[in-house]
Amino acid sequence: MALLRLARTEGIGPIAFQKLLARHGSGAAALAAVPGLPARGGTPYRPAPEAAVAREMAAVAEMGGRFLFLGDEDYPPLLALLPDAPPALAVVGDPALLLAPQVALVGARNSSGLGRRMAEELAEALAAAGITVTSGLARGIDGAAHRGALRAGATIAVIPGGLDVPYPPEHLELQGLIAERGAVVAEAPLGTAPIARHFPRRNRIIAGLSLGVVVVEAAYRSGTLMTARLALEAGREVFAVPGSPLGPRCAGSNDLLRQGAHLVERAEDVLENLPEAPRAAPLFRPARAPAHPAAPGPDPAALPAEMAQVLDLIGAAPVVVDELLRRCHLSPAAVQAILLDLELEGRIEALPGNRVVRSGLR
Repeated sequence: MALLRLARTEGIGPIAFQKLLARHGSGAAALAAVPGLPARGGTPYRPAPEAAVAREMAAVAEMGGRFLFLGDEDYPPLLALLPDAPPALAVVGDPALLLAPQVALVGARNSSGLGRRMAEELAEALAAAGITVTSGLARGIDGAAHRGALRAGATIAVIPGGLDVPYPPEHLELQGLIAERGAVVAEAPLGTAPIARHFPRRNRIIAGLSLGVVVVEAAYRSGTLMTARLALEAGREVFAVPGSPLGPRCAGSNDLLRQGAHLVERAEDVLENLPEAPRAAPLFRPARAPAHPAAPGPDPAALPAEMAQVLDLIGAAPVVVDELLRRCHLSPAAVQAILLDLELEGRIEALPGNRVVRSGLR
């Protein structure tokens, strides 16, 4: 319960969650340290109420689901490579599917009939080949991909809200089928209705779970292209189905091909180019809770001066933490402790690539 309470604590995001675990060594110790963290914007941190978290855990169990926590043996290993991997996932269905080889199949909501047919046929062929098809349960291409995969194998739906808030509403029955024959995954707490900022978070999970992402119809500046970009940043393969140059809903997917994405006309085009693991190491790995007590941080009496020294090296342009280590002449443990304090105070933001930037200056 301590891990879920920490994950549900307002103001503690995925990166701060990992850093707190790395510093304190366990969920219980990290949770106990939350009230003593520097107040952000004058408001102190308060751990999520134990009773509320207990109710959520009981409700998920009643739905036939369970939680997976970052660092657990059954947490998806590819997803754990993301710098902002979700601390906790609620899963209804078969959680073992999250450990299986997966391909994401995503695309436009306002898709064409041909696009939906292509998505269904691709998903069915991939599922028949033993690949789990992952998508976002959205209208259009996502829904078609789930339906096609269910005809021949397994599929995973990653949803933007809580497990008990089907979105879109017309996919209630489809979500139920996926829960019975696949898995439905949510990062958000029960009762969370999807809003705009939830969709990029959902997209990173789709990309992070998968060895590759196949795009079928995507306009410029679409969420689908964001999923492809996140996949590239994580070292995953990107595939695209070519579309008409006259159709705006294909402009983004055609541009992916122009930039070097694998062209897909049939499932074999995906299977022949799908790696067994990410092609390259991710930009940086999430912190892991140590098996032994964390090394002590810097002397609290000296912390303000050292904190000022580190903060002075961080500006509006992102800087790599290794560069800070070279320039400030503090130990890695001291710098990591200071960066966590600065992040929790809202003075800096942690970015992918083991980089940090001054808050409010970008």
